Formats: sequence, C-alpha cells, structure tokens
Amino acid sequence: MYKNNYSWQQLNEHSEFIKPLHLRELFQKYRQNYQQNFCLQHNGLILDFGKQRITAKTLQLLRNFADQMQIQTWIQKMLNGEKINHTEHRAVGHIKLRAGNNAPPEVKNVLRRMENFADQIHNATWKGHSGKAIKNIVSLGIGGSDLGTRMVVIALSALHLPQVKLHFVSNVDSADLVKKLTSLNPETTLFIVESKTFTTQETMRNAESAKAWILNFFHEKSKNFSGNLVENENEIVKKHFVAVSTNIEATQKFGIPPENVFEFWDWVGGRFSLWSAIGLPILLAVGKKHFADFLAGANDMDEHFIHSDLDKNLPLTLALLSVWNTNFLNAPSFAVFPYSQSLTRFPRYLQQLEMESNGKTVDRNAQIVDFATSPIVWGTAGTNGQHSYFQLLHQGGQIVASDFICVKKSDFPEFITDSKNKNSQHLQQHQNILLANCLAQSAALAFGQTADEAKKYGISDDLLAYRTFKGNQPSTTLILPELTPFVLGQLLALYEHKVFCLGVLWNLNSFDQWGVELGKHLAGKILPFFKDKNNTKNDEVFNNLDSSTQLLLDSLLKC
Repeated sequence: MYKNNYSWQQLNEHSEFIKPLHLRELFQKYRQNYQQNFCLQHNGLILDFGKQRITAKTLQLLRNFADQMQIQTWIQKMLNGEKINHTEHRAVGHIKLRAGNNAPPEVKNVLRRMENFADQIHNATWKGHSGKAIKNIVSLGIGGSDLGTRMVVIALSALHLPQVKLHFVSNVDSADLVKKLTSLNPETTLFIVESKTFTTQETMRNAESAKAWILNFFHEKSKNFSGNLVENENEIVKKHFVAVSTNIEATQKFGIPPENVFEFWDWVGGRFSLWSAIGLPILLAVGKKHFADFLAGANDMDEHFIHSDLDKNLPLTLALLSVWNTNFLNAPSFAVFPYSQSLTRFPRYLQQLEMESNGKTVDRNAQIVDFATSPIVWGTAGTNGQHSYFQLLHQGGQIVASDFICVKKSDFPEFITDSKNKNSQHLQQHQNILLANCLAQSAALAFGQTADEAKKYGISDDLLAYRTFKGNQPSTTLILPELTPFVLGQLLALYEHKVFCLGVLWNLNSFDQWGVELGKHLAGKILPFFKDKNNTKNDEVFNNLDSSTQLLLDSLLKC
C-alpha cells in the first residue's frame, strides 16, 4: 500500500542502516543532546525512548511520515465530529466525555445523574427491597464494558471509599458469577448491567441469573415470613438493578425502570467508554472528587495531544515508535511492564485497546494491507514477570519491543494500623526495590552482557556462553509522578491517542471490530444444538459445519 509513499520508502531504506547497529553503538555514536532528542515531558510525565533502536534521523523520518499521512487533519476530523468510523457511520467523540465545562449538555446531565446515584449509595439513602443499605455492587459487563472500569477500580484501590465494595463479573462461565454471589447478601447487593444494546450474550446471561438469584431470595423470604410470594418482582429489580445502556425498551422489559438507566451514545466506542456512564463503578468506588480528577487528567492529555507539535507529542511519539518496531524492525509483539501492582490489569486493558482497534488487514479504502498492523500486546506487572518470561526476553533470540512504566511514589506508603514513621521506612524499601528493578531490566534488555563483562564479575570460562546476553531489545520508559486519579487519566488517554495515531498511520478504521462479530455469529448457529441434542445428523446447519467442529460438537453433546 505504501510503495508510492516517499516517507515510508525513506524509512525502509534507513532501517537497513539501523538493523545491524547495537544499542551499545547507538549510545556511543548517536545519542547527542539526549534529553532534547530522546526524552519528552508533559505535566509530570517523563517519556524516555533513548533505548529504542533509533537515531535522531529515525525520529525525523517518522515525523515526516506522520505529516505525510495528515495526522493533524485526522485529529481535526475527529474533533469536528466527522464520521471517521465510516463502516458503522459513527463519529468518534469519547474525548467530549472528559471535556469538563466544555462537555455537551447531555454528557453533563448524565454525569450529574451518576453523581446523584453515587451520593445515594454512599449516604445509604438508596435501600434494597428489604430496607437495608447497599454494601456490595456487582458490575456485569464484558469487553469494553468491563476491562477499562475494572482496571481503573483496581488501580485506584488506595482511594476506595469504605461504604461499598465493588465486584466484577464478565465471563459467561457460571464459575465467575457463582463464586462472586456465594459471598454476598442479596439484601445488600446491587447490580450494574453494562451493555450498550442490552443484548450482549454474556452480559445478559449473567444478568438473568443474577436477577433469578435476587428474586429467589426474596420469594423464599416472603414464604418464610408470610406464606405469600412477593407480588411485584419489578419492585425488587428496581431496588437491586441499574443499567448502562441505550436500549430503554430492553431495560424496561428486564424490569429496570428508565430512572435507573444511565445512557451513553453511539459516538462512544466500547473500548473508549470508561469515561461515560460505563465508568459508574469507578465513581462508586472512589467518589465524585476523584472521578472528576480522573476525567481532568484525561482532558489534560487531550489538550496536549491536540495542540502539541509533532516533535513534542507524547501519544504520536509512542505510535511512531510502534510503527518503527512493527514494520521496520519486524518485532511481532509488544510488551508492557507496569512496575506497579495497582496497574496489574493495565496490560489486559491495552490488549483490547490496541489489538481490537488495529488488528486489521483491510484499510479505510477496503483494500488489503500488505504489512503488519497491531503487534501482539501482552505483559504483567513488574517484578512478577522477571521470574517467568523475562528469560526469553534476555536470551530467546526474538525481538520484543516493550514499554516500562514506573511510578515514583507508592500509592500504599504506610500501614494504616501501625506507626507511620516506622512502617513508612519499611514500605519505602519495597518501592526502592521496585524502581531499581524497573531501571535495571530496561538497561539489561538494551545492553546485555558481553563475555568480557561476565569475566569481570568472576564468571568461569565454562559458563561464559550461558552468562552472556545479546541485549539490543528496544524499550521506552514512562515515569509517572504518582498514581493519582489525575495521572491515571493522563496515562489512559495517552495510550488511547496512540491507538488513534496508529490507525491514521496504517490507514485503518480503529473504531470498528467486525472480527469480533464473526465468532458471535457462528456461536449463535451452534448454541441451539445444546438446547436440543436430537437429530443433529439430519440438521442442515450441522451438516454445513466443518468436520472438526462436527466431531467436537458430537463429543460435547454426548457428555
């Protein structure tokens, strides 16, 4: 597709010069004016990309490519509300959700309703059907209606309010739901059903089972105390269920009244929706002030992204480095290592954000692309990963690009019940070890260890082959000042805009996900066989399945 793109061809030629160079040599010869050329800062964030296999010329060529792909024009198209999600005929407006005073009236209205609801929960004025305050809230969603909000709630666990405890159920496997419910009291439990269409199979199956659990409890309680069944089930549902959806008809049919439904809009894509009412669990977990700070942090990064020059733009820089590693250094995967246990689910969130957005082989012009798009995204929190797969990164012989994320200050600096001074010393040692390992691993991956260096450490000759490391693994390090709601908002918006930029650079629609729909369609054809196990051999649908699926289905039906 890019055979006539001058900047792409220049990058291709330049990559032949870079590929033989080791990061050791790049640091010796091509790291002049390091802070100016290989480090960007914005409002407390520090992005160091000097350990990437690049030179200043590489960066200039990449920025020329971004300019040729009209990155600023596409940013303006998004801001103007053009339907850049052209296959679904939708605008892409999630940044309006965190625009503060500049947000549309409908966004402000829903946010006010969310805050009023949270106040009722936190003040114990919202009662369950038996008159008891809500103590546990279960979010039922999947994909974009789960990954982001769950990640943020866990990330901000140091700020959780004591009034309620948040739980999440996403998998349709009954084990996910049952294990949560067995520890909860139906009288003090409220469910948030999160589904834009209110038809998502996994979410609705879990919602129906949760509804049955609640109703059965109150039916049994009614029989035990009065001998009569509860007459109006909707009165129970009203007290124990709210929804985040656009389908009022379906929510009412379920038993959730309109006043219990928080809307969002078709210009809010699922994996970009945690800033909308989908983020209601975040608001309930940390309260209005922290949720407002979270939105403000994202808005801060929006403003930086929109108004910064190409050479100062953090999201664009991350995107350009991803293009370089994926398309010119041929790195098939991208790992993210947050050295923060609170960010333990950040890699899972990024998996959907990046791979569902840009894992595509058809461009905006319906043409097949002839290059790799999204790399495989993976990772876990440091230092855990160092004791599992880091061996492969150091000596496995495969190029793996990575982002290291470290936080200067711990979000758990002291034990609540013990002496502050005494235990803050102990916990600071935890943070020191964490940060030291983050810096050490990125350096070790970049520079490795030669045989001569190993000898200096006293390694015997017979072990030298085992104790040398090639290095030359490209990485970027992002330093966060602390894990506040504001900084977390910055972080998430940073990677969202990276994804947007990658869509422009690869000429993709980053906001549809037709590959997800194919599996759903096929599952819909297979599911009826589990409801009626007879006469599959004569069924036209069964006979049109491939022989492998027929064999597997037959085996499962005989269980």
